[in-house]
Amino acid sequence: MKRIGWVVAVAALALPLLWTPDAAASADPSARVDSGLLRGTGDGSVDSFRGVPYAQPPVGALRWRAPQPAQRWHGVRDATAYGGRCPVLASTNGPRSETEDCLYLNVWRPAGSRPGARLPVYFWIHGGGLVNGSSNQHDGSLIARTTGVVVVSVNYRLGVFGFLAHPALTDQAGQSGNYGLMDQQAALRWVHDNIAAFGGDPHRVTIGGESAGGWSVCAHLSAPASRGLFARAMIQSGSCTSQTLADAQTAGTAYARVVGCTDDATAAACLRGRTTAQLLDTAPAPPSRFVRDVPVLPQDPDTAVRTGAFARVPVVVGATRDEGRTFAQGFIGATRAQYEAWVQGQFGTRTPAVLARYPWPADADRFTPAYLIGAIFTDSGLLAGIGGCGNRSLTRALAASTRTFSYEFAHRTGPGLSPQPAGYVWGAGHAAELAYLWPSFDNGTPIAPTFTADEKRLALDMVRYWGSFVRTGQPAAAHSAPWPPYNHTGLTLSLRAGGRSTLISDREYAAEHNCDLWTP
Repeated sequence: MKRIGWVVAVAALALPLLWTPDAAASADPSARVDSGLLRGTGDGSVDSFRGVPYAQPPVGALRWRAPQPAQRWHGVRDATAYGGRCPVLASTNGPRSETEDCLYLNVWRPAGSRPGARLPVYFWIHGGGLVNGSSNQHDGSLIARTTGVVVVSVNYRLGVFGFLAHPALTDQAGQSGNYGLMDQQAALRWVHDNIAAFGGDPHRVTIGGESAGGWSVCAHLSAPASRGLFARAMIQSGSCTSQTLADAQTAGTAYARVVGCTDDATAAACLRGRTTAQLLDTAPAPPSRFVRDVPVLPQDPDTAVRTGAFARVPVVVGATRDEGRTFAQGFIGATRAQYEAWVQGQFGTRTPAVLARYPWPADADRFTPAYLIGAIFTDSGLLAGIGGCGNRSLTRALAASTRTFSYEFAHRTGPGLSPQPAGYVWGAGHAAELAYLWPSFDNGTPIAPTFTADEKRLALDMVRYWGSFVRTGQPAAAHSAPWPPYNHTGLTLSLRAGGRSTLISDREYAAEHNCDLWTP
């Protein structure tokens, strides 16, 4: 409830509205999908349907198997509350969850939208490193209300439940790992088959996501089974990395042994016999990454993008200006000697060149090493290529094959994510842009309710840019900077508060991130 006032205030600025609520809009909207009748809720401007099952619960024999279609229900199913969050450890993204019955999605639409309205659809994939987060953090009301599109957010299996690979599991299904990716594909198929019941157009679906969600989008661009399920894509602070099946199975086998499943012949049954808590609490867990060399992802997504072997749909791609500051707080208080030793350990013979670009200043304080290492994280590609020069490289690769729009979220004085040490300037760190698009995103502490007037203007601009791309394939916002494609221009939209967003050249972008050092 504490966020409603800000949401309404921002929506009120978006005049003239891009849609008009249906006069017959009901507080209890309904929609009939393949599995049965749903009853949602409405506020006169937006209808919402939450906790809609798109697949059967992946429990028992369905744990570590491809998702199966949701079963039918009789009567009217209540869709007014979010479904369970997939199993995760506690984090700033939310409390611990042991709920494997979690394959649910949520739909927001302009109030009274009728079947056959053919509204564009924005399909959102949450971030969290493929190990935490949930769709419940992202309320799509503002985007639906302001831009007139249908918004869908989705849960998918995470951590060992979503990405464990093991030879015994591979033997059963011909592949293992990527269960979370297959969940997303199942949700996209559900949207293709059912979104018309909410007034959406199954042929105008834009997939988007941030961090692991952006990573997921890149995987879908190269995954054969995802082809034809979306018409546009948006990658926010994402990359296109993957691991080989061999590496994933080696890590999965080591994990199974720690769990107590040491016999490969019985490992699948043994693993399925372990409790959710046992699997969550066993450490170290294998890396949660997409697995290539399998039917669902036969090729490395990064290779696919760089060779043009991907779905060539229009793409928006970008990152935040200071991605690395979110991950560098552990270096607060380090000495100059410790900082230089860290650089030496990372870059070896390149250390003098790196220190020349990221020198220890004369007025250093306890935060200096975190700022320096945060900048190196951002610029160099150490964060799996997220941000800085890695993002520039991805943008150029996409633009070589398809219409591509580049952005950088450059508002560096806004509220940061929690927890933050007192005095630490978080800047435009990883995930800084989320609350501007999703006011419900707070990562533990409310963010959007603290926005200044200039930040509210930035939020409105971003919602309009994103909504325009979903509707037309061309991002635009009234009374704001134009956003031409990166192709043939090399221009990136630098998103700034107070209506001061501007276009910067590739040369400017490369200079601010020292790309001649990292990607000569």
